[in-house]
Amino acid sequence: MKIEVLDTTLRDGEQTPGISLNTIKKLRIATKLDEIGVNSIEAGSAITSEGEREAIKAITSQGLNAEIVSFSRTLIKDVDYCLECDVDAVNIVVPTSDLHLQYKLKKTQDEMLEDAVKVTEYAKDHGVKVELAAEDSTRTDIQYLRKIFKATIDAGADRICPCDTLGILTPLKSFNFYKQFTDLGVPVSAHCHNDFGLAVANTLSAIDGGASRFHATINGLGERAGNAALEEVVVSLYTLYKDESNERKYETDIKIDQIYSTSKLVSRLSNAYLAPNKPIVGENAFAHESGIHADGVIKNSATYEPIMPELVGHRRKFVIGKHVGTKGLNNRLEELGLEVNKKQLNDIFYKVKDLGDKGKTVTDTDLEAIAEHVLNIEQEKKINLDELTIVSGNKIRPTASIKLNIENEEVIEADVGIGPVDAAINAVNKGIKSFADIQLEEYHVDAVTGGTDALIEVIIKLSSGDKIISARATEPDIINASVEAYIDGVNRLLENK
Repeated sequence: MKIEVLDTTLRDGEQTPGISLNTIKKLRIATKLDEIGVNSIEAGSAITSEGEREAIKAITSQGLNAEIVSFSRTLIKDVDYCLECDVDAVNIVVPTSDLHLQYKLKKTQDEMLEDAVKVTEYAKDHGVKVELAAEDSTRTDIQYLRKIFKATIDAGADRICPCDTLGILTPLKSFNFYKQFTDLGVPVSAHCHNDFGLAVANTLSAIDGGASRFHATINGLGERAGNAALEEVVVSLYTLYKDESNERKYETDIKIDQIYSTSKLVSRLSNAYLAPNKPIVGENAFAHESGIHADGVIKNSATYEPIMPELVGHRRKFVIGKHVGTKGLNNRLEELGLEVNKKQLNDIFYKVKDLGDKGKTVTDTDLEAIAEHVLNIEQEKKINLDELTIVSGNKIRPTASIKLNIENEEVIEADVGIGPVDAAINAVNKGIKSFADIQLEEYHVDAVTGGTDALIEVIIKLSSGDKIISARATEPDIINASVEAYIDGVNRLLENK
């Protein structure tokens, strides 16, 4: 059975507190959604603002394959704004519960039905498709809900969407709820919210109940706890729903191998943090630390992975920590280009365990440093830091003084900066300026662990001429980590010079 997907990241997803997408960002996301095979893109709500209409117009002007939809209330002026944006369809949202009618709109059921029919007829007369979405359907009298759906279908509505606006369905209730509308002669869409963490489960149950379309957002963005996550629903349909002959029960047009890249794009453009343990697209979705798990995955990934990470464009990784086993550790060392014998592997293994017991997560930088120490392959450095002193405080301009050992010659310098890290890097640059022209291209900081004593990982990118390298360091102190990463990067740039 073919299941169509309406993505509402640009409308319902943008209603996530703290998220606001400009025209350029909306256009980039819409283009990506079209590329991965989304059938309908709800590009926004045309009534919202002039900027919103500009964004919708920019999307409709691209000639995308997906149907472009705008949200509309049961008002003629809303539809007129949608028409101005040249959309293919309107999603007319009709509040139907007694609570919404009485307190939000102060209208009777008959008045709301009349408005819904009038706006539906108006939209159809102007050549656009109509999906009639009943807001707060799951708290609406079922007879009235069927009555308003029938009336708007008679008026020309192409699809209907009973919305679980507050996410109060359970999977069994969702199955029975959506099944009640499959006899009305038009496609039924499921629209589920995640207030109780059941949006994806309820969407899947709605499809089992007869819904042939569903609304979702990338990464589950949306008001309050969000909407059903598109990637979770699509991959579940693809993987979990098969008949006795292993044939898929449901099919979508989504290019599953582009799901991870789409998730990352939306996360980056929306500045919405993606939890590491987010299913399918989280950074830990295919990460393994436990020795038993890592060993099993290396032998056969199906032992501890329900799907291959490549299916969704993701990647597998082995996390190095106190639960790591020797096979997972050796696999990571090989990926880093480090070959060790059994004794060396055990030495590294016990050092990693010791750090893990102290509450430290071992990064690749740490692992490389440990391995190089065990293998005694630490490269001789041209530049070494002997001393670093920082003076900083209220009304005191941050000042750093450093003592460097450059090819066995002592160099002492000092400089100021906007902050203590800036001052320290400036001082290092003064010390090496006579023989190295280094440019800092990128600087990134992550707190590896939590708390005020968190381990800080500093990642930098340096260039010298046409040579560019990345370097990183992990320390509890951000200044020390920054200087360590910087000097390590400089030494690597100076290799073979």
